[in-house]
Amino acid sequence: MEADPLAAAVVADAPATALAELPVPATYLAAHLRAEDQDTFSGVDDKDVRKSIHVGRVPMPELAPDEVLVAVLASGINHNTVWSAMFEPVPTFSFLRKFGGDGGWAARHDAPQHVIGSDAAGVVVRAGAGVRRWRIGDRVVVSPVYVDDEDPATHADGMMSPSQLAWGFETNFGGLAHYCVARASQLLPKPAHLTWEEAASNPLCAGTAYRMLVGERGARMKQGDVVLIWGAAGGLGAYAAQLVRSGGGIAVGVVGSEEKARAAREFGCHAVIDRREIGLDGGVPEDPAVPGRRLGKLIRAAVGADPHIVFEHVGRATFGVSVYVVGRGGTVVTCGSTTGYQHEFDNRYLWMRLKRVIGSHGVNLAELSAMQRLLEIGRLRPALSVTYPLEETGEAARLVQRGLHTGKVGVLALAPQTGLGVSDPGTRRSLMG
Repeated sequence: MEADPLAAAVVADAPATALAELPVPATYLAAHLRAEDQDTFSGVDDKDVRKSIHVGRVPMPELAPDEVLVAVLASGINHNTVWSAMFEPVPTFSFLRKFGGDGGWAARHDAPQHVIGSDAAGVVVRAGAGVRRWRIGDRVVVSPVYVDDEDPATHADGMMSPSQLAWGFETNFGGLAHYCVARASQLLPKPAHLTWEEAASNPLCAGTAYRMLVGERGARMKQGDVVLIWGAAGGLGAYAAQLVRSGGGIAVGVVGSEEKARAAREFGCHAVIDRREIGLDGGVPEDPAVPGRRLGKLIRAAVGADPHIVFEHVGRATFGVSVYVVGRGGTVVTCGSTTGYQHEFDNRYLWMRLKRVIGSHGVNLAELSAMQRLLEIGRLRPALSVTYPLEETGEAARLVQRGLHTGKVGVLALAPQTGLGVSDPGTRRSLMG
């Protein structure tokens, strides 16, 4: 679909003065959900997200004083995209209604269409009257965390604020579109040596993994720690493996195929275990201690010690095993439950062996900035494996829904092809070859 004049100018790398003179379009192309589809999958076993994700024009929202309008060059698929499109565990329109009920500028979010997507990289094309640090023409990445900077809790840790929301999941106007709306407090400069699609692939997954493993509110990994990473070839796992290796830890990945085992090793795992070796073929084990004993034996044989940390996001199918297998005094840090939220575990292994469980969610802006510095100095690389055009967002999300991807799945929005957006080729050559 042909881009509007403002979008075309962004793609042509027009100067900020030219962008400021061009009008903002009344509508824009976006991957979105429709409120009328919320019952689409009632009684259906295969909730195929290609049926619920629509790509078409939606109304352009008015900009609040503390917001920016970003022309999106690239975005990415996350599991929350899949949950949104499945309308599970609840339709995200309930989040939009609740947020819209706050009134004022929040009311815009309660709309009959939900523009999804929690990752984005692009160019600022408008800034609200209250925005101080960002200007038209700035190249940025967008944090997936939407916070209220008037909430006192935000100033200690944005993730602890009760008003914190997942952008593009619990809010509208997300990143899988030609334009997105974000608060100024969500922005960081785009790493100059990365392409648009590479830059867009990092914030949610790499930021979440950083908080879980490195941040002071997570597991606080030390040099020499053995870290068990479930789904080590996926988006979260790919960054977790890199963070463990670059931080002096020992990464042990669990995957489900030889292809994913190769990918996990490339991402940084020192050892990789196929989950089928321990009797986990996708179901929930009747007694987690059985696969736990097998897994523990394989880990000790590979690296000589029980895990000090388990990086957990799979949920019901693995959580009991995680509690069992982590070593005495160790930590299970969890950020999600893709196989189910109701976890069962034998509490004796938790209390008698002095283990800890830490819940982790998202990433605050300081942590995201620290993660981006690792990208900028070459200690972390984008985990992007494949890229789809915006018009095929449904296919991209279906790939993640079926677990057939490795690393991150990218989506080109305004960028006409991959490989664009690098403004520091020298650093790219030195860091990425």
